[in-house]
Amino acid sequence: MSYCYEFPRPGLTVDCVVFGLDEQDSLKVMLILRKLPPFQGQWALPGGFVHLEETLEEAAFRELREETGIKNVFLEQLYTFGAVNRDPRERIVSVAYYALVNLRKYNIEATTDAMAAAWFAIAELPKLPFDHQQIFETALKRLRSKIRYEPIGFELLPKKFTLFQLQKLYETVLGKKLDKRNFRKKILKMDLLEELDELQTDVAHRAARYYEFNEVKYQQLKQQGFIFEI
Repeated sequence: MSYCYEFPRPGLTVDCVVFGLDEQDSLKVMLILRKLPPFQGQWALPGGFVHLEETLEEAAFRELREETGIKNVFLEQLYTFGAVNRDPRERIVSVAYYALVNLRKYNIEATTDAMAAAWFAIAELPKLPFDHQQIFETALKRLRSKIRYEPIGFELLPKKFTLFQLQKLYETVLGKKLDKRNFRKKILKMDLLEELDELQTDVAHRAARYYEFNEVKYQQLKQQGFIFEI
């Protein structure tokens, strides 16, 4: 299929900010080591050009799968970045997405134009090419805001978790301590957690009970006007 336009058209890419929470409750971001110029050999956000036959979301999922091995995750459009000189190759506009994953579920595998893929603590990111630092900061700001009014934080946790793990997640993302009593009172009052008949094992402290988030119940309550708020 060929196209002919009177005026030049910019290129279109997608970039993805993938957040994960490790076993030490450290918030991390997935970066890939670029195989091709520009910025060959530098760590960057996963992403690439949008194919003519795919949607933006399809392109984002494809790039994640090809460059990191990550698939079937929470993915949401973030913002469009269109500074004139953001890419040294040509005029390119990028639509950014952010993703939330339980990083313990994935064996990271870099392919296509990525030499490697790895997790980096958000406080220890290397210097990023293009405008990827700005994209990352925008995504982090969105995450810290939205985690307060949407239950997206559960995407970062294992399917079953303790209340301590849940509170630690919020403290890590928000970057501040939360009162234990108030947090548990508020989260349990929402009645969105299913208490499991299962306790932690092989722990030095008193074994805590496991819970699961009830996504179906949340969607039903949301239709009735329920507001999730932390």
